[in-house]
Amino acid sequence: MAATVETPAISAPPFQLHNSPSMTRSPLIGSAPKTPARSPFTAMMTPLASPMKKAMASMQGYLEEVGQFTKLDPHDDWLPITESRNGNVYYAAFHTLSSGIGVQALLLPLAFSVLGWAWGIVCLSAVFVWQLYTLWLLVQLHESEDGTRYSRYLRLSMAAFGKKKGKLLALFPIMYLSGGTCVALIVIGGGSMKIIFEILCGGTCDIDPPSTVEWYLVFICCAIILAQLPNLNSIAGVSLIGAITAIGYCTLIWALSITKGRPAGVSYEPVKTGSELARICSVLNAVGIVAFVFRGHNVVLEIQGTMPSSRQKPSRQPMWKGIKFAYVVIALCLFPLAIGGYWAYGNSIPTNEGILNALYEYHLRDASKVILCLASVLVVINSLSSFQIYAMPVFDNLESRYTYSKHKPCPRWLRTALRIFFGCLAFFISIALPFLLSLAGLVGGIALPITLAYPCLMWILIKKPAKYSAMWCINGVLGVSGMVLSVLIVGAAIWSIVTMGVEVHFFKPE
Repeated sequence: MAATVETPAISAPPFQLHNSPSMTRSPLIGSAPKTPARSPFTAMMTPLASPMKKAMASMQGYLEEVGQFTKLDPHDDWLPITESRNGNVYYAAFHTLSSGIGVQALLLPLAFSVLGWAWGIVCLSAVFVWQLYTLWLLVQLHESEDGTRYSRYLRLSMAAFGKKKGKLLALFPIMYLSGGTCVALIVIGGGSMKIIFEILCGGTCDIDPPSTVEWYLVFICCAIILAQLPNLNSIAGVSLIGAITAIGYCTLIWALSITKGRPAGVSYEPVKTGSELARICSVLNAVGIVAFVFRGHNVVLEIQGTMPSSRQKPSRQPMWKGIKFAYVVIALCLFPLAIGGYWAYGNSIPTNEGILNALYEYHLRDASKVILCLASVLVVINSLSSFQIYAMPVFDNLESRYTYSKHKPCPRWLRTALRIFFGCLAFFISIALPFLLSLAGLVGGIALPITLAYPCLMWILIKKPAKYSAMWCINGVLGVSGMVLSVLIVGAAIWSIVTMGVEVHFFKPE
C-alpha cells in the first residue's frame, strides 16, 4: 500500500488569502510548508487533465509566493488600528517620527541640569541605544513563527506573560502613557496658543484675552475634529505634518537659543539638594525624564500592524527600514536640543515646559516676534498631530469592547461619540491637573517597562533562546535592569514630590 502524504492543517479555506482584496486586513496564522503537499491531481496523466494540472501548479506557485494562509478574524477588520493594512515603509517612518519626536523632548535640558554634561550625554546615549534595541525586538516579535500577528502591545504581552498577568502588567502603563501624553499635549498645545495670541496681540488689542481654559478648549476641539479620521493609516498625512513640524521647532529652538547667546549668570554645576538621598532621587528623576522622551514603543506594534505581510515579504523588513530612517532624524533632533539647550541656559531651565519657556523668558524682547510665533505655531501643529497617534490605541481599546460583545463593527455615530468622550475626558484632566508636566519623571518611571524592560523579557518567553546563550543573557540582564530602574525612578519621584513638593494648583491652569 502506498504511503499516504500528511497534509498540513490550515486554518481557513484556500480563498481566504492574505493578498486577497477582501482580506488585506486580516492577521496571519500558520506558514506554508517548505515542501508543498502533493495534489491528487498530479496523478492525472491524460491530456484532458493538463489544464487542471496547469491550474493547480499555478495555484501552488501562488501559495508559495504568498507564503501563508490567513485566519478570518472580523474583529480586526472592524477596529481602527487594523481595519486598513495597506501601509508601507513611508507610513512607518511618518508615524515613528511623529510619535518619537514630541514636546517631551523640550524637557531634556532640564534633565541635564541635574545630571551635568558628562552623565547627561552618557545617560541620553545609553537610553537611546537601549530603546532602539528593544524596538528591534518588538518588530521581530510582531509575527510569531506560526504566523500570528500581534498588532497591539497588549496582545503581545498577554501572549508572553499569560492572559491575566500580561493584561495586569501592560494595560495600565499603555493606557496611562497614551492618556497622559494626550493630556500633556493639551496643556502644551493650549499654552502655546495662548502665547501666540500674546505675541501677536500684546497690549494693543481691545478684546479681553481668552483664559487658559478657553485655549485648552480650542485645542481639544481641533483635536477631536482630526480624530474623526477612521484608522491609523488614514492619519499618515497628519503624522507627516507632525514629523515636519517637530523637526522644525526642535531645530528652531536650539538654534535660536545658541545664536542669541547665554543669559548672564548661567551655571553648569549640577543642581544640588540638601541630603545625599535627595541628590540620588533627583538623579533618578532626571533619568525618568530621559526615559519619558522615548515614549513611542506603545504604538510601534500598532504601526507595524497596518502593513501587509507574507512569507516572502514580512512586515518586519519595511518596518525596520522606516524605524532606522526615523531614528536617524530623531537623534539629529534630540542631541542638539539637549546639548544646545543646556549650553544656552545651564541650570536656569524652568521646570515647566523646559527649554520652550526658557526661550520666551530670556529672549522675548531681543528675538524676532515672527520667529517666536513660528516656534509656537509649530508646537501647536505637532501637538495636534501627536494627539492623534497616541489617542488611537485608546480609541481601539474602547471600540473593541463593543465589537467583541456585539460581533459587529462599531456604528459611525458610536465611534464619533467615543472619540468625543475621550477628548472631553482628557480636557477635564488637563484642567484638573495642569501641573502634570512637573511629574514627567514619575510618568517616565511608570512607562519605562513598556520601553526598556518588557520587550527583552517577552523575547525570552516567546523565542525561548538557549539558556545562558548570548541573547538569553543580554535580554535577561536588560529586562531585569529595566524593571529595577523603573521601581527606583517611581520611588524617587514619589519621594521628591512628598519631601520637596510640587507646585500643585488643581483646576487652576496658568
